[in-house]
Amino acid sequence: MDGSRGDSKPATTSAMPKRRGWGGAVVTLVVLGGLGWAGWVYGWPKLAPLFGQTAETAAARNSKMPPQPVGVASIGHGDVRIVLSALGTVSPLATVTVKTQIGGQLVQIAFQEGQLVHKGDFLAQIDPRPYQVALEQAQAQLARDQATLKGAEVDLARYRTLVAQDSIAKQTLDSQVATVGNLQGTVQLDQASIDSAQLNLTYCHITAPATGRVGLRQVDEGNYVQASDANGIVVITQLQPISAVFSLPEDDIPQILTQMHTGRALAVTAADRTDTTTIATGQLSTIDNQVDTTTGTVKLRALFANDDEQLFPSQFVNAHLLVDTLKGAIVAPTSAIQRGEPGTFVYVVGDDSRAHVRPITLGPQDGAVVAVIKGLNGGERVVVDGADRLRDGAPVTVPASPAGGAADVGHPHRRMAKPAAGDQPSNAAPDAAH
Repeated sequence: MDGSRGDSKPATTSAMPKRRGWGGAVVTLVVLGGLGWAGWVYGWPKLAPLFGQTAETAAARNSKMPPQPVGVASIGHGDVRIVLSALGTVSPLATVTVKTQIGGQLVQIAFQEGQLVHKGDFLAQIDPRPYQVALEQAQAQLARDQATLKGAEVDLARYRTLVAQDSIAKQTLDSQVATVGNLQGTVQLDQASIDSAQLNLTYCHITAPATGRVGLRQVDEGNYVQASDANGIVVITQLQPISAVFSLPEDDIPQILTQMHTGRALAVTAADRTDTTTIATGQLSTIDNQVDTTTGTVKLRALFANDDEQLFPSQFVNAHLLVDTLKGAIVAPTSAIQRGEPGTFVYVVGDDSRAHVRPITLGPQDGAVVAVIKGLNGGERVVVDGADRLRDGAPVTVPASPAGGAADVGHPHRRMAKPAAGDQPSNAAPDAAH
C-alpha cells in the first residue's frame, strides 16, 4: 500500500504545471482579444500611447499610406431657400352632384362625359308635359276664381250704396265683405299654384350649377329620376383653379404667419409622388384655424391655376412651401457632409494634399446644397466622393476635371427640401477627431 501511494504522487505533481500553462494561454488570449476590441471601438489614436506610439507615429503611418483619389468641390456663397415640405392631396374648390329637383322621365342628356361645362350650360331634360298640364290647370282655376271675385266685388259696391240709402240690412253688407276677402285669398292661392307649376317646368330643364368638368353619367336616358336619387345624374368638379391641402408641424406655423403678416405671397410648388418632377406652381391661400391634437399638425391650402390640368382631384403630391431665403450664405454640397463621432463634419483638402476633418454646423438644406453656419470658408475644397476611404490627415489626389478644376458650389438646385435632422451618414471614423 505504501508503494502504491508513493507511485501516485509523482503523477499528480507532473500534471499540475500543464494545467497552469493552459490557464496562462487563455488569460493571454483574453487580454489580447480585449485590447483588439478596444482598438476597434475607441480607435487606434487612443490606444497608441499604451504601446509607445504617439500622434507623430500615426502621422508617420499616414505618410506611408498611398494617396487616395477623391472628388472635391470648392465652397462658395449662394442664396439658400428655406423650404417646408409635406405630402399633400389635391382638392377641388367645388364638387357638385347634379340632381333633379322633381320626379319625371329623363328624355335628354345634353353633355358628353368628361366635357368642360360652364355655369348655366344645359345638361339634361325631364319630360315637361305633366308639369305643363298642371300649369294650365292652375291658370284655368285662377281665371275662374278671378271672375267670381269680380262679381262679388260688384255686389259689394251695390250693397254699400243700398246700405247708405238704408234699403238693406248692414249684416248683408258685412257678409259680402267677407265673401270678397275669401275670394281674394283664393285668387292669391291660384297664383301661387301657377308659380309653382312654372318653377317645376324650369326644373325640367337642368343646367350646370358650377363651372367644371363633368364625370361619368350616373343614369341613362329613359329612366325615371327623382330628387331622392343618391347618385344624381352626373358630378361636376372644378379643376381651374384647384387647391392642394397639406399638413405641417405646429412648430413651423409661427414663421409662416410672420411672412404672411408682412403681406408676402408664399410660393408653393407641387411635385409628383416620387418628388422628382414639378407639376405646378401656386401660392399659399390659407391656414386652418386649429391644430390637430392627434398629430400636432396644422392643415394648409395652396391654390394653383392648373391651366394645363396636371393636377387631378384626390391626387397625392409633394408640396414644397418657400418660407424665406438666406442671402449670400456659405453653401456646401450635401454629398460632402459626413456624420461620425465628432458629429457633423467634412473632409477639407488643404494645400498639403491631405484630407483634414473639419467639424461644421449646418443650416437649412436647399436641394443638393446646404448652408454652413460655422466651420467653413469660401474657396476651401471639400471631399464629395471617396470619403469612406479616408481618415484625418490621409494623403489624397484630386483627378483633373474636364473643366480643369474642382466643381464650384454656390448655385443651389431648383429642387428643394427641408433640412433633415441628420445628413448622409459616413462609414468613416476619423483618426484624429478626438
